[in-house]
Amino acid sequence: MDYSLKLIGYPIQHSLSPWIHKKFLECTNLKGTYTLHEISPDASFEENIINLKKEKVDGFNVTVPYKQDIISHLDMLDDTAKQMGAVNTVVYRDGKWIGYNTDGIGYLRSLESKYPAFFQNKSKHILLIGAGGAARGIYYALDRAGFDYLDIANRTKASAEEIAKLAELSKNTNVVSLKEAEEGIGNYDLIIQTTSVGMNPNADASILSFSQLKKDAIASDIVYQPLQTKFLKEAEKAGAAIHYGHTMLLYQAQYAFEIWTNKRVPMDDLDIQLQAILEGR
Repeated sequence: MDYSLKLIGYPIQHSLSPWIHKKFLECTNLKGTYTLHEISPDASFEENIINLKKEKVDGFNVTVPYKQDIISHLDMLDDTAKQMGAVNTVVYRDGKWIGYNTDGIGYLRSLESKYPAFFQNKSKHILLIGAGGAARGIYYALDRAGFDYLDIANRTKASAEEIAKLAELSKNTNVVSLKEAEEGIGNYDLIIQTTSVGMNPNADASILSFSQLKKDAIASDIVYQPLQTKFLKEAEKAGAAIHYGHTMLLYQAQYAFEIWTNKRVPMDDLDIQLQAILEGR
């Protein structure tokens, strides 16, 4: 079969998703297209979705600002999308439009591909910085993966406390201020930066500074433009191993592609190819 796949959102002209999914189609020897369907905020979202469904697409990705808006146009949500209150992947299956959220699983896969040993001990201490949609997805995935100690640092504690409610058991999650996180940075085995701080054009910004890092700590930033954020530079200088944000983009796309095609794409050197594209921008 020929797959018809799309991305909806605004603005999306510079999205890397078409490149990624074209590579996935090539890797799996599948035929199909992955095209952009930009929906301006001035246009009728409902009309666009009705027309999209008439096109008999097999599936589509959803990015900002429509991850919540799409939900009322779907027949079903998987459990993760329900908990997130946001959808980034839609598949047409058995006459139904079904919504998924692949961010959290994508993050876990990207981390495990780089640091598989980290997953052998679920008692590691993890700090999540930020309390937006990405933090919510990553927290939920880490909790379901069985990690015991997940702290959240955010400017406003109320948002972080909402995320902490997602835990299967309300245990071992401390909600702390950014100052408290900075002071206690040496307690953590993994520090994940999920905010937009440090993203171009504000590449000189970092949400916190590092004093005394734990030996073998991993610093992870989901920002990928620039690839080497100030957060990662400072963490590496302080002795941390680092985890780049573009790999989450790649692995959440891998999971979406799996939902559409039932094929798991072998990554091989796709992360290196994507890194080269980002560094060339």
